[in-house]
Amino acid sequence: MTKVVFFRSNGVFWGFEEQGHTGYAESGNDILCSALSSMTMLIINAIEVSYASDVNYEIDEETTNVRVTSRSALPDWESDERKRYAISGLIMAYYYQLNDLVEDYYDYLDVEVIEKDYDGNK
Repeated sequence: MTKVVFFRSNGVFWGFEEQGHTGYAESGNDILCSALSSMTMLIINAIEVSYASDVNYEIDEETTNVRVTSRSALPDWESDERKRYAISGLIMAYYYQLNDLVEDYYDYLDVEVIEKDYDGNK
């Protein structure tokens, strides 16, 4: 099962962490894992390239742990309100998309939100 924990501070989504392999199918044939990987890379690329903002990410293919954070979603780090809104909205959209997937893949995917302040310096 893959567990995805989203980080939110004062209502603002600013990151997430994914842990574990979904187990839906064998590695290389797992459409659920492929979907998660594709959506995660879309978020990373959109923040970094489309919004020209900082995004920190760590991908450990051995453990299948992924951590993505963007301080640019938070007012203490980014002065452009539209950019903050766009980045946080993108991460929040991923949260809602995964919740839709949980309806059909509840044995393979778990999604949660925690309140957490940004603690990175990058």
